[in-house]
Amino acid sequence: MKMLLHVDIPRVGHLGDVVEVSEGYARNFLLPQRKAVVPTESNIKAIENERAKQAEVRRLAQEELIKAAEHGNGKEITLEVLANAQGHLFGSIGQEDVAKALREQGGAVQGRDVVLPDHVRALGDYDVKLHFSEGIDATIQLHVVNPEESQSESESKPETEKYTAE
Repeated sequence: MKMLLHVDIPRVGHLGDVVEVSEGYARNFLLPQRKAVVPTESNIKAIENERAKQAEVRRLAQEELIKAAEHGNGKEITLEVLANAQGHLFGSIGQEDVAKALREQGGAVQGRDVVLPDHVRALGDYDVKLHFSEGIDATIQLHVVNPEESQSESESKPETEKYTAE
């Protein structure tokens, strides 16, 4: 069934698109919530202005994501976390910890933008991917160090910023 969308719906389409959806989806979700209508000539003309405005908003949001990716790409972040003698952390470092460290350096990164296959649970260096949107990615270098060991290393490596995970 063809429907004219009144709002952006993820994985379906954007405002003003005429999309093909199942009858049940249209009847039970799109029509009752007024997210779409049957595409007639008058409905399509009525939504043209709104579609242009929404396209401009999407374009500006895309530019902001590109700026955030450029800002984060190639950054090095050092997190100081307590660990035992074998190098296992007392706790773990997750997506939000990495995002918080990047925000403190002036980046516009949310926890959902950080891609970690699993929480970091050991000392070491990690490549962390930042995924902002389709085709907009960046990679940062994450250094996880013990606070006692990092004091001796900080004298020889002053260019990375320190962040203490709480």
